[in-house]
Amino acid sequence: MPLEYYALAMIVAFFVLVMTGIPVGFVVAFVGFVFGFIGFDGWLFELLPSRIYGVVANYTLLAIPLFVFMGVMLERSKIAERMLDVIGHLCGGLPGGMALAVIIVGVLLGAATGIVGAAIVTLTLMALPTLVRRGYKKTVACGTICAAGTLGQIIPPSLVLLVLADIMNLSVGSLFAAALVPGLLLAGMYLAYLLLLAFFFSADVPAIDEQERAAVSKRELGKDFVKVVVPPLLLIFAVLGSIIGGVAAPTEAASVGAVGALLLTVVSGRLTLPVLSETVKTSLRISCMIFFVLIASQVFALAFRGLDGEFLIEAMFEWVPGGMYGTLIFMLLLIFFLGFFLEWIQISYIAVPLFLPFLASQGDMSMVWVAILIAMNLQTSFLTPPFGWSLLFMKGVAPPGITTGDIYKGAVPFVLIQILALALIIVFPDVVLWLPRVVGW
Repeated sequence: MPLEYYALAMIVAFFVLVMTGIPVGFVVAFVGFVFGFIGFDGWLFELLPSRIYGVVANYTLLAIPLFVFMGVMLERSKIAERMLDVIGHLCGGLPGGMALAVIIVGVLLGAATGIVGAAIVTLTLMALPTLVRRGYKKTVACGTICAAGTLGQIIPPSLVLLVLADIMNLSVGSLFAAALVPGLLLAGMYLAYLLLLAFFFSADVPAIDEQERAAVSKRELGKDFVKVVVPPLLLIFAVLGSIIGGVAAPTEAASVGAVGALLLTVVSGRLTLPVLSETVKTSLRISCMIFFVLIASQVFALAFRGLDGEFLIEAMFEWVPGGMYGTLIFMLLLIFFLGFFLEWIQISYIAVPLFLPFLASQGDMSMVWVAILIAMNLQTSFLTPPFGWSLLFMKGVAPPGITTGDIYKGAVPFVLIQILALALIIVFPDVVLWLPRVVGW
């Protein structure tokens, strides 16, 4: 039997086992080992120790647990709650002001944490009851929070970008620089949609009551802004600026961010032994999950390439009409549908490496641009009913009055906005490539 048939059987076996509910990391390793032994009697895995050593000795990947610690510490310190309160009062005089504040805080959380699940849960717990209590239409409130929480997928220092940089052998700094403008463009499109909604349907997104706003003086609000919003902003600028500007390596900047988050928590008076303990445990769990899938994917990739799987993928792309753009859109659609069933980490380490050799062979295609398209696409899959992970995160912590229908309906306009933003980036690659070119990446 030709080796390509074994490679095809690997993919089928992977999806069948994933559908049974077995954790993906175990499925990836199991399928890789089984088909590697069937095809090569196991001698192929003599290369495995060096592959695993390459993963654990990768200096750039050390940034992952540090950025995770930074994000979890800021979440546990309740800084985000105070930011939402202050920014909400600043925008509160406008119809839709609180929704605008949620998007702005989502940008800051994305830049501070890079962890979608943490951002969604945090925003849902602190903002959804407040929005509903203030008369916001439930679908608008749910959609706004889901969209704001997923901004951490694209706004640096996103874990997605760190992982894609490793997989695609790209500079982390170039990906962070490339993602900044698309991430802010998407947030701006969300804000524009909410302003239009406020203009035409102001009853769905009412302003904060004048009496409630009058209870906080402008001077007091200014002080709160300096104390609550400015320090996290400075931390974000220090971390991202040092990476994008080439002053510090991602790992060095991540360590500064982790220490900075710890200091912010100390200054806010919220650092306790239980908070520190829970932060360390959560950071360890998230980091272990990422590295386990990363190491397991080395087994799968080794067996798949040994079974000539790359030729199978190349033949599949040759059937796709439309040349380079046809191939790119086909890959994005495939990743989009995979996002219904798999988390971003599994798609990144299983699906992307399958397409990478063919994409790299297309001389006119910038790999930095492709990486940002993949990151934006993964973000869209997080919001898409019925299996979008952000929707499931929200449903798990939403108050009793919120139905699954409210969450799904609320997400639809923001999915359309994300697709529009993705289309803009495909048509105008300079949206992605301008900043890396300016800073010299």
